[in-house]
Amino acid sequence: MTQSSILVTGGAGYIGSHVVRQLGERGERVVTLDNLSRGFRASVLAGELVVGDTGDGELLARLLKDYAVDTVMHFAASTVVPESVENPLKYYQNNTANTRTLLAASVAAGVRHFVFSSTAAVYGTPDSGVASEETPTQPINPYGTSKLMSEWMLRDVAAASPLRYVALRYFNVAGSDPGLRIGQSTPGATLLTKVCAEHVVGRRPHVAIYGTDFDTPDGTGVRDYIHVEDLATAHHNALDYLRDGGASTTLNCGYGRGYSVREVIAAMARAAGHPLSVREEPRRAGDPPSLIAQARRIRDVLGWTPRHDDLDFIVRTVLDWERELVRRAA
Repeated sequence: MTQSSILVTGGAGYIGSHVVRQLGERGERVVTLDNLSRGFRASVLAGELVVGDTGDGELLARLLKDYAVDTVMHFAASTVVPESVENPLKYYQNNTANTRTLLAASVAAGVRHFVFSSTAAVYGTPDSGVASEETPTQPINPYGTSKLMSEWMLRDVAAASPLRYVALRYFNVAGSDPGLRIGQSTPGATLLTKVCAEHVVGRRPHVAIYGTDFDTPDGTGVRDYIHVEDLATAHHNALDYLRDGGASTTLNCGYGRGYSVREVIAAMARAAGHPLSVREEPRRAGDPPSLIAQARRIRDVLGWTPRHDDLDFIVRTVLDWERELVRRAA
């Protein structure tokens, strides 16, 4: 095999599958590695799917060689904050230890470019509720810590080898492919927009608000919601940047504006055409009151131009996909 490939770990999952689809549309040669514990075979719409684990060093070495991989996009991870508090070792294994295995295989195989799926959870609870790339990293849950440790490994590996990277710190990812080909399909999902949509189509009896006493305008948590299609585009921009010789860097992925839980629920009610049934519950462990991106750098460095910075559009695509899932199940 002579044409170089992109290895996408976790490419059958929610975010990874949107990136894989867009890579295919660009004509890239893609191979997805996913253990299908949270992803779906049918969501991989481009390239080849290899079912396996990112922590399998022998499998990684074979794939990197056989497919002449020169770029890795690493999404495979556990991502549920409350679960990370309850079961931290799962997160240090899946997120940190497996990333170490992937990095070792990548260096041995001469991989040149690495795009890493990180998280705004590395910031913890910034005093202002707004985080720039210079904001101190002080994660308050094992999920954020496990990702930050992976960032540190990536930084140190890049300093000691030819590998260069872009680490993208996601804020709250939401939305689905407007073409209704793929979307967030994971059972038991905890994303607020997904939970709201499941309630609208009758798959949940109500929507829970976890915490109504935060120091925010309406007492509920405030987050920066970014459409998954815009996030996927940021990965392609990162790849182009690295191919053009860009230096290793870490960038926030958000729109730079925040919406409260109540505002998201109101947006879903507008999309549904009726109010939602809401229950107020105590705060969950590990949830900061407010987390919004300072997101100028990604635009300046990558030339990233988001197209879907609109809460009503984001929510509408989530609901459209949930209704599509109901149709497919019928």
